[in-house]
Amino acid sequence: MQHRVSIAAGLDAFVVVGFVAIGRRNHDEDPGVVGLVETAAPFVIGLVVAWLLARAWRDPWGWQTGALVWIATLVAGMLLRRFVFDEGTAASFVMVATGFLGVFLNGWRLVARMLANRRSAAAA
Repeated sequence: MQHRVSIAAGLDAFVVVGFVAIGRRNHDEDPGVVGLVETAAPFVIGLVVAWLLARAWRDPWGWQTGALVWIATLVAGMLLRRFVFDEGTAASFVMVATGFLGVFLNGWRLVARMLANRRSAAAA
């Protein structure tokens, strides 16, 4: 079970940082690590908050966990970005973030569950 928690946390972090990296690249922003960390910070903090709210370690691959992690990461990240990091939250950005994070934070969980079910069926 512990390996599932580590994998889930790593994949969630990869999704969040990947979202930021893709966005920075598409907007021709400085590709340096410092800029990436500064832009990712509100969403990484949001992800930590989301994991705590969802108690994601209990069922890291569950669909309910994925849905809660997605929404809480998005909301906390946007609120932090706007009010703590003093960055923009244009409607188009919120929509893109909602779609990207929703697809990928839930998508990897769906694939993981499908593969686990397939292995269980093959072992039976």
